[in-house]
Order: sequence, then structure tokens, then C-alpha cells
Amino acid sequence: MTKIVDLRSDTVTRPTPGMLAAMAAAEVGDDVWGDDPTANRLQAMMAEATNKEAALFFPSGTQSNLAALMSHCERGDEYIVGQMAHTYRWEGGGAAVLGSIQPQPLEQDADGTIPLAKIAAAIKPFGPGLGTHFARSKLLALENTWGGRVLPQSYVVDAAALARSKGLNVHLDGARAFNAAVASETTIADILAPFDSASLCISKGLGAPVGAVLVGDKAFIERAHRWRKMLGGGMRQIGSLAAACIYALEHQVDRLREDHDNAAALAAGLSEVAELSVLTQATNVVFLNIPALHADPLAEFLRARGMLMQSAYAARLVTHLDVTREDVDRFVAAVKDYFRGAK
Repeated sequence: MTKIVDLRSDTVTRPTPGMLAAMAAAEVGDDVWGDDPTANRLQAMMAEATNKEAALFFPSGTQSNLAALMSHCERGDEYIVGQMAHTYRWEGGGAAVLGSIQPQPLEQDADGTIPLAKIAAAIKPFGPGLGTHFARSKLLALENTWGGRVLPQSYVVDAAALARSKGLNVHLDGARAFNAAVASETTIADILAPFDSASLCISKGLGAPVGAVLVGDKAFIERAHRWRKMLGGGMRQIGSLAAACIYALEHQVDRLREDHDNAAALAAGLSEVAELSVLTQATNVVFLNIPALHADPLAEFLRARGMLMQSAYAARLVTHLDVTREDVDRFVAAVKDYFRGAK
């Protein structure tokens, strides 16, 4: 059977044999009672690795981000966020619908940063008089990586300092923060140091089937624990899922470099196709411009040959642990075959 080469996202990764063995052997307990030893181990491990006081397992990054926003903000507060940020654009409007938190989206620069002047201008006055007219600015939310790009750490430090000088906390959507750490040749603790809280996804490039971990100080995690229960994220014997995350953290962080190298090879190969334009390649993400005439026919041509891609808002190709260099070469060769036949 021909192997499926799936470049739609790094969310499509599947547990390795070693991970499945760890899941099968996991010790379990009732996590709603705080009695699951493997979940407790994961949370302690993540708090230590990120140099935060506490950590909490969530079934998804979307729920982890939402609980974080609701733990930082009260009803009628606002959070400042990038116009194209995942928490604002791709998480169902949960902050507004479920948290009654008003988003204040701001246009981002091409590297994913929000200009500091725009952040400063968006922070509302609060208090008697004019301040009574506005939602209370309580939080700045950033995302790293963004479109595969690593946010410059100097920018993150400056943005966090600006936010705190105005009384705001700072949250990171770190769905691919481990990619950022590996690409920057630094630790996850260093990447997270400027943030009050961070949501870290384990089910993307790290390959766990389920799971994100929210980190922050103890009081923040206590609030998030209550919101997790209210949002339906309190689960019982989750040790098997936590074991998958532990295995990923112990065995599959450093190998993210392979994904980054494969993405670079993918971008280089596709740049040889005259009809295509490689827009960006950073870490494990490639953005590609495909002429509208060819977008759907190319996708169908590839699908018929066991290769998957998506173009929901641009042609985005994502490498991950289930994609080898041979798979990349096969994908590039198939794209070249398509355009040779289309002439």
C-alpha cells in the first residue's frame, strides 16, 4: 500500500510504537480528583521545564487558550491580539461567546509582530470619567511561532514590558513554541520567560494524539482549573493521554530540527517550479502561491497519488514526524509532473 504523504498540518501526526507502548503502560487515576499520577507527573514536568509555578493538562490547545483568556479577564474586559492570530480568528470566537471578553484585534506586520505603537494606542483608559466608556484592557496575547516564523525575542521582551507598564498581563499561544525553541537553539523556558502564561500544544509536531498544557503561576492555574471544569475539559483516567505527552517531551523535541530541514528542502524543490511562488518558509511551515486555475486540479492530482495538502486561506504545507525527506522528494516530483502535463 502506498504511504499517504499528508502535508495539511502537523496535527495529523500519529503515535509512534514507543508512544503507544508508553500509553498502554501508563498508571491512571481520577484526574478530576487530582489522583492521576501520570497527569500529575506531566504537569510537574512541564512546570519545571518552563520555569513556571504550575501547569494544567487540557484536551486541546483551543480550550487551553480559552481557559487562559478567561482566567486573565473578567466579563466585559478586553484582550489585545493580532488580526490573524489563532486565538482571535481560528478558535470559534470562544473568548467573546463563552468568556464575554472583547477582542481588540490589531494588524500584524509580516513577521507576526504587532507594532508596539499600535499596542500602546489600543490600550484603553480605565477609571472614573472617560474610562467608564471602554472595555477594560487586561491582556496582550501573542503567538509563537506565527505562520512558522519565530517571533524575535527582543520584540517579545519589549511588548511584554509595554503591556505590564500599562497593567496588562501577557499570554502566549505557544502551539508551536517548541519549534521556536529548537529553531532558536534555546530552551522552552527562555521562550516563555516574558509571559505570565502560555498554552503549549503537544499534539502537533511533538506527535501526541491529544493534549495541550497551560502554564503560569499557581493562582492563575487554580483559576484555569475551575474554568477547565466549566468548559468540559475535566476528564477522569487521563494517564494514557498524559503518558503520550511525556513520551513526546522526552523523545520528540530535538527531532523537530528534521521537520525544519524537510520544510526547507520542500521549499527549495517547489521553488524550481516556474508556475509556483514560494512565499515563505520558516521552521516546519511553507506558504505557497498557486495560480487559481491550478489550485484545485493540483490538489486532486496529488490526492490521487496519495498526497494531501490544504489551501483554506493560502496553500500551506506543514512537515512533521510522519514526513520523511523521501516523502518530500516524492511530493516535489509529483508537483513537477503535474505542471509538465498541464503545459
